[in-house]
Amino acid sequence: MKERKFSKIVLLADENTYKYCFPILGLSLPEEQIIVIKSGEEQKNLRTCEYIWDKLTNLRLDRKALLINLGGGVIGDMGGFCAATYKRGISFVQVPTTLLAQVDASVGGKLGIDFHLFKNHIGVFRIPDAVLIDTIFLKTLPNNELRSGFAEVIKHTLIADKSKWDEIRQKSLAEQEWQNLVEHSVLIKKKVTEEDPEEKGLRKILNFGHTIGHAIESYFLNIPHKKLLHGEAIAIGMICEAYISMKNGFISQQELNKIKNYIIAIFGKTEIFEYDSEKILPLTLQDKKNEQDEILGSLLNPIGHSTYNHPLTFKDIMDSIRFYSL
Repeated sequence: MKERKFSKIVLLADENTYKYCFPILGLSLPEEQIIVIKSGEEQKNLRTCEYIWDKLTNLRLDRKALLINLGGGVIGDMGGFCAATYKRGISFVQVPTTLLAQVDASVGGKLGIDFHLFKNHIGVFRIPDAVLIDTIFLKTLPNNELRSGFAEVIKHTLIADKSKWDEIRQKSLAEQEWQNLVEHSVLIKKKVTEEDPEEKGLRKILNFGHTIGHAIESYFLNIPHKKLLHGEAIAIGMICEAYISMKNGFISQQELNKIKNYIIAIFGKTEIFEYDSEKILPLTLQDKKNEQDEILGSLLNPIGHSTYNHPLTFKDIMDSIRFYSL
């Protein structure tokens, strides 16, 4: 930051990362150059963006300013989006503080916000000036947030490294080696996103579990007593999409059972009734991978590899949710 000589440096945090993570940075900033927003996926919307843009404007930031995003996926996605669109783009740095953000959300330049219950519906691709990852921040996390991020670690092993999948499923959440797993996930995502930065093809494999998982997450977002963290929804989505992989002959029933049993051992089971499923189905029509009203998913083919642009029917999705619920 000293070498670049930014005209002004502003930090974006939520109430938790400001309290628990900002002191770890050891960064000295005037109070007015620290923007604190409420935490939570429900804050990831245009209203919050307007608040952030208003703060940046009142601070008279020019295009040589820097925004540091200190937080999890919500802060990184939304802060990056605000930086990329403010005056057509200022510099920004991601400092991910959750496991989910470190292994997934902060890498690859996807930025955006939710819109009308649809996940990341409005957004851009823009690579940050830097992503600074330190697993020391994981010590600030409650267990459910750590577990949520672990879903993306599981995903990376299932789509790209079968030996790593076989390794992690022998251990409980508490026994995992986070430094090793964060590096492993970052390298996988970095390799894929550098080859396909704007998700024209290969990058779609990173969406395994997300076609159904995002729809489930969106549906439960407005049901307070059933609201799911991102990773909790993606865990369900991976079981469902692994089931569809099995139905297509890409993986065996035995492999599917291992995936389901391990994920449920880590995450438990969410109750999804038939009437829930019927409302979840239409939400999959808004998935960003879809083309010409056809739902396209990413499936395992086999474990350690993935196929993308695979057509999914409502029957496939409904059957997969029933399998999850068994």
